Parts: sequence; structure tokens; C-alpha cells
Amino acid sequence: MQNVIFIGITDSEASYANYPLWIKNDDPCIKIIKLTPDNYDVVNHCSAIILSGGIDTHPKFYNNKRINYPNAPEAFNEQRDEYEIIIFQLSQKIGLPVLAICRGMQLVNVCMGGTLIQDLEENNKSNHRKQNNKDGIHNIKIEKDSYLFTICKTELATVNSAHHQGLDTIAPEFRVSAWSHDGVAEVIERKDRNNHPFFLGVQGHPERFAQIQPNDILTSNIRSQFINAAKNNFLCKS
Repeated sequence: MQNVIFIGITDSEASYANYPLWIKNDDPCIKIIKLTPDNYDVVNHCSAIILSGGIDTHPKFYNNKRINYPNAPEAFNEQRDEYEIIIFQLSQKIGLPVLAICRGMQLVNVCMGGTLIQDLEENNKSNHRKQNNKDGIHNIKIEKDSYLFTICKTELATVNSAHHQGLDTIAPEFRVSAWSHDGVAEVIERKDRNNHPFFLGVQGHPERFAQIQPNDILTSNIRSQFINAAKNNFLCKS
């Protein structure tokens, strides 16, 4: 009988179904747990965590009082901010691999002491939002000395985008391992990976990009590394 691993994915305001579809694929060993404010304590039973995309993190979590910025949501979801911060902190305490996607990457950066660009276009960056209800598509440059490069073995890759915010001050523990052409942080990783579980933060949406580019190296290799880390974590604790 094969061992079953549980991967927790935080609930999202939209398109949640794409995350378990991408991560589970056809792997019978993977079971998905949707993490919500009512059950986030089941993180203790998970072998890895995905922090999903969604609406902007409330600015108060990065010590910014401005809430009426361009493209700000009509209402923030502070409950979600709070429970996902707890989930991330708990995951680090018990040593779980984490993949943080879009909002998830921004939240982790905030949680660890970083800040956000509240609106990219307002700050003279390109439009990274959806266009005609479709994700934007653009290239990124990957740093050759990064963990990300060891995963995908290429300096250039293509990602999708559906966000209007980005990382400003990078939290001290992290480094940027990939940039967009206009200087937006696209992927973050730990500066020091020794004695830490897997962590990547990606600004794009690999769970959606996989639907249009199923053989994309960056998307598929990030998934493979994350799944391997989850399975290794399960075996180490068994």
C-alpha cells in the first residue's frame, strides 16, 4: 500500500480548484486539505503547505496606513490575512515545505518583515494585471547562483501574471531569484537554505500556467521539487 501525503492549500476567493488540480495531478499518493479559518489547525497533519493567491493583504500588516490606492479591493479580508500568517508561522515551526503563490508570496514577505508596492503601474512598472480577462504573459530573468536556477537550469523563463502589487522591501531572510524585465520580484527563496525546509515564493500562477503550457520547465520543475520535498518530509516523520 502506498503512503498518502496530505498537502494543505489555503482557501482563495476565486479559482481555488486550479490549485489541487495542478498539485495532485494524477498522483494517488497526494490528498488535498483545504485550509480555512475553521480548520487551519490541521496543518499539523500536513506534509507541505501552499499559500494561494487572492486579494491584497491589508496594508496594516506591513505598517502602511494607506488603503485607498489604485486597484485596491473594495473590502480586505483581514481574517484571511491573520489565519494565513498563523499557518505560515506554524509551518515554519514544525518544518513544513511551503510554496507561496502570488498573494501568498506577498503575505510571506510581509510576515517576515518586508513591505509591498501597493500598485505597480502607479510606481512606473508595467501592467502585470489580467488583460481582456486573460493572464498576462512575460519573461523573467533567473539568477544563476540561485536555488531556482538549480531547479530549472535556465536563466530565462516565461510566467503568467494577474497581479497589481509586488514586493518592495525584501524581508531579511529572503533573496530575489528571478526578476521581470521592469524590475519586479518574480520569485523569492531563502538566502540560507541550510536546516530549513523547502520554500519558494512565486509571483505568477503556475497552477493556471500549467493548463496552457503543461510542459513548461519552470512550472513543472517547481511542482516536482515541492512534491518531492513533501514526500521526503512525510518519510522523515514516519
